[in-house]
Amino acid sequence: MTDSNFEWDEAKNLYNQENHGISFSEAQHAFLDKNRVIAEDVAHSQDENRYFCFGLNKDQTGILTVRFTYRNSRIRIFGAGYWRKGKKIYEQENPVH
Repeated sequence: MTDSNFEWDEAKNLYNQENHGISFSEAQHAFLDKNRVIAEDVAHSQDENRYFCFGLNKDQTGILTVRFTYRNSRIRIFGAGYWRKGKKIYEQENPVH
């Protein structure tokens, strides 16, 4: 899945795949989750606001954490992976009954 509303640096994408096992193309699926959680990344926002998206992966078997910003009306992905804190935040916002 590659959506024209998304962009990324290909070198960062390759680095992310090597270090976290997730491509930025795969990371786009977190944004499709109707229960996704968007949170501001206050620790890393400098010249532009940065955010986290916590959402299900393509297979709906795990919760992805995606670091991104909005740039030129597009979502620019900086990083993605399976992060315990992101899973916890997602589960707190989406309790299973």
